[in-house]
Amino acid sequence: MTIRACVTGSPIAHSRSPLLHGYWLQHYGIDGEYGREEVPPAEAAAFYRSLAARGYVGCNVTLPNKEIAFSVLDEADDSAAALGAANTLWLADGRLHGANTDGYGFLANLDAGAPGWDSRREVAVVLGAGGASRAVVHALAGRGFTRIVLANRTLSRAEAVAAPYGRKVQPLPLGDVSKVLGAADVLVNCTSLGMKGSEPLDFDLSPVLAEAVVTDIVYVPLLTPFLKAAQARGLRTVDGLGMLLHQGVPGFERWFGVRPEVTAGLRERVVADLSAKGQLEA
Repeated sequence: MTIRACVTGSPIAHSRSPLLHGYWLQHYGIDGEYGREEVPPAEAAAFYRSLAARGYVGCNVTLPNKEIAFSVLDEADDSAAALGAANTLWLADGRLHGANTDGYGFLANLDAGAPGWDSRREVAVVLGAGGASRAVVHALAGRGFTRIVLANRTLSRAEAVAAPYGRKVQPLPLGDVSKVLGAADVLVNCTSLGMKGSEPLDFDLSPVLAEAVVTDIVYVPLLTPFLKAAQARGLRTVDGLGMLLHQGVPGFERWFGVRPEVTAGLRERVVADLSAKGQLEA
């Protein structure tokens, strides 16, 4: 019997998850399907409760439905419970289980793209306080960073994300970020700074330590203005594509019974798709 899973959200046509999971299904010779389902928020709770009736063993969840998916779970793992959001759902023993693999994907991407990036775990600086930054902050705290500075244009949003962590996470107005760049061992962009139609990248990266690692969670474009600025300073950078690839590993294993590897061939397949659509650079 063909095993079926999908990615859900609204809009969903742009998702590259089918390309990712389709590659693995073919590579491992699995009788499986992975598609897309357009699921508006108003229909999300009912959709996730009816996965089995729709013939699915599980699904991925993307914007704007991660919090809704979490709300209908029978069992949430520690990552989903900590973040109040789930991006990976699966059925087991008639119950709906869920996890949030964004933080896992973030760390695995850095581990693969910049080995030793966390040899010093003193200070991490995270730009932006949206849903993705919640997962990044949680992951960095779990990896053992002593201090995480969370800089955001609206300070109250940064304060809300930082609140569960006490003194470990320091909220900061984005305009003051230059004051802490010189202490950063890792600098993470979770904003749209410099992207078309967004605010420009208006701060200087020259204070950043030469040994620091700079990463952007965005992968469209693959080389963001933020990463270009870091590379111009000679800093070690990691793009956001690996986060997408690695966050898919736990779900694939749950649904199809094989733990897949993130290989150069897989990355090349997705990069080729980005290139065909003119999305490698901004």
